[in-house]
Order: sequence, then C-alpha cells, then structure tokens
Amino acid sequence: MTPSEANVTITPEPETIEVQNVQSSPDGFRSRPGAPGRTAILFAAAAIAVVALLIYSGIHSRAVAEERLAQRTHEAAIPTVAVVNPKEGAPTQEIVLPGNTQAFSDSPIYARTSGYLKRWYFDIGAHVQKGQLLAEIETPEVDQQLLQARADLETAQANLNIAKITAARWQDLVNTGSVSQQETDQAVSNLSAVKSAAESSSANVRRLEQLQSFERVYAPFDGIVTARNTDIGALIDAGASAQPKELFHMAAIRKLRLYVSVPEVYSRAARSGAPATLTLDEFPGQTFHGTLVRNANSIDIASRTLLVEVDVDNPTGQLLPGAYVFVHLKLPDETRSVTIPSNTLIFRKEGLQVGLVRNGKAELVPVKIGRDYGNTVEIVSGLQPTDAVIVDPSDSLVAGMPVRLISKPTGGSGR
Repeated sequence: MTPSEANVTITPEPETIEVQNVQSSPDGFRSRPGAPGRTAILFAAAAIAVVALLIYSGIHSRAVAEERLAQRTHEAAIPTVAVVNPKEGAPTQEIVLPGNTQAFSDSPIYARTSGYLKRWYFDIGAHVQKGQLLAEIETPEVDQQLLQARADLETAQANLNIAKITAARWQDLVNTGSVSQQETDQAVSNLSAVKSAAESSSANVRRLEQLQSFERVYAPFDGIVTARNTDIGALIDAGASAQPKELFHMAAIRKLRLYVSVPEVYSRAARSGAPATLTLDEFPGQTFHGTLVRNANSIDIASRTLLVEVDVDNPTGQLLPGAYVFVHLKLPDETRSVTIPSNTLIFRKEGLQVGLVRNGKAELVPVKIGRDYGNTVEIVSGLQPTDAVIVDPSDSLVAGMPVRLISKPTGGSGR
C-alpha cells in the first residue's frame, strides 16, 4: 500500500434517514402535527377564566365592604343611651313645705293731724294694750282754728236766737194785720238760713275737735311695737300733698299666721280644720302645732299651687314674725311615688317630661314632680318602677327614635 493510499480515508455513504417533524408539548408529551391552535385556545380560555375570577372576587369583596360600611353607619346613627330604673319610694304620709310666719295683725301707725311730736311713751319691743297712749303731738294751728270755730258758733247761735224771736213776732203780728204776709215770710226764711249757718258752725267745731283729739296717738290693738320712726320735736305732716310718715309699727303676735303654697298634686291635704305641725331650725327637736283655717279654693295657674293659711297660737311669744319654718301637712291617703335622678328630666314647651326606652325606641312621657331632693326628684305620677328612664337625654331626642342601650338598667340613686 502506498502512502497516498494510506492517507486516503474511505467514508461510507450516509444512509438516507427520514426525520419526521416531531414537536414536544410543554408538558413533555409529544403532539401530533396541527396541535398548536388548540393549545392557544386552551391558554386563552384559562386566562379569561382567571381574569373573570379576579374581577368577580374584587366586585364581591367591594360589595361586601360597602354593605358592611352601610350597616356600621346605620348602627352609628342610632344613639346609645344609658338608662336607670326609678326607685320606688315609701308611701308618702305627709308633705313638708316652707313658709314664713306673719303677725296676725300688723299695722303702721300714722298721725291724722299736723304738728310737732311732743312726747312718745313706748319704744321698740314694748308690749302695749289696746287704747294705750303711744305719743302726743302739738298742733297749735288746729287749736287756734278750734277757738275761732267756737267763736263763730257762738255768733251763729246768737243770730239764730234773734231770728227765732223775730220770726215768732212777725207771725203774731200778721194775724192782726199789722204786717204784711211778705214780710212775715222773709222773717221765717231768714230763720231757716241762720239755723243752717249755726249747724254748719257746729259741724266745723266738731271736725276740729276730732282733729285735736288726734293729737294723742293710741294703740289700735294689743301687741308689740316693732318700729319707732319719730322723735321729740319731729315735724308731723298729715297733709294730702305729702307722703305721710309712719310714726310707729305694731304687730299682734299672740297668734301667728302662715301662708303656704301647696302643690296641686297634694291639694287633698289642704282641708280646712286639718292639723299642721311646724318645725324651725332654731328650735331643734321642738314642734309647734297649728290649724289650717282656710284655702284659696283656686289653683294658681303660674305656679300650679294652692294657697292655704295656717294659724298658730303663740301665747308666750316664742315664735317671732318673719321666721322661716317648715310646715308638715298630713295626707288623707297614701300616695305612692318613685325617685329618679335630676339629670333625667327634659324641660320643653310641652312641659316636664322624661325619656323612656320601650321596644328599642325612645318614648317621651309627661311627669309631675312632688319634692326636689337636689340630685334626685320625687315623681308622683307618670312613671313605674319597671320603666327604663334615659339618663342625660340629648336635645335631639324625639319620640319613636331608635336607641341602643349602653348598659342594663340600674336602680335610681337614693335620696
């Protein structure tokens, strides 16, 4: 073998191999020709399903959130209130009302004549009897007027006497024809005129004597002198053109009277002849007894009260006029009441009301107050112990408004 022959490599002829166009699917399986279109459709359907699922889940979650927000907004719009139950009070046996004592007779003493105070005999606190002399007034003008009036009266009486004699003589002479009837009638008429003048002078004398009697000021009733507003030498002016000045002030304190305003709901206790008990802070533990003597028989529209008068005997003078007292009046029958806090009351033009919670809604109920204890008040009508009363009601609270309880009802605070 030659070298050239040794360097010659003999390659066999390639065999004819038929290669089929085989494509693998994404999942590793081989697909047949024509499968690419079907795969694209599957991919598109899957994508659409995913998008639809995302859109549905987003819309659904948003709808749920909006519904939840609307529910919370509605719940937030419902006011939340705290309530208490009225506390049932004991049966009311009596009522206690404030009052001021007054003297049974209380009168200022004025002068009825003008002049100067000559002397006074009693000062404040003095006990005087009816008719006792309190003071004397000098009235020189009245004295002189009285002297002049008496002189005028004497002149008038002298004229009257001569007129009577003249008239009698003329009547005797007219019967004999010595004088005319005309002259006789004139004499009789002159007698009548002089008689009237004499009566007028007599009346003037009595008037001035009466004024002169007012120089002495007397006590009009049994009592004590509570004020003396004059002194020796003071000018006393009883003229109509000037405001008269009070000389003394007297009060009869052996019996005192009190005027008490009884609430309308307790007007049954205001019976004439009913007993009343009085207590005073300055006499702890001591009671005084009086009698309800009369009432006004009419309710005061402004205060819804009945005015009554209670008389109290005060023979020793222990009680003083103007004292502040508490009047205890017995009720004829038991009156049931409840007590609620003061901050549950609603003051509106419709009257005094309270708010109740019934079936989840607010209800406004009118009530009537008996006694006010400060932090609590007594309600005599309109409430029951089982009612749920709203505490601190808002100004916007109206009947029928839905409300939500912040806590379970609790008993009202005590007195």
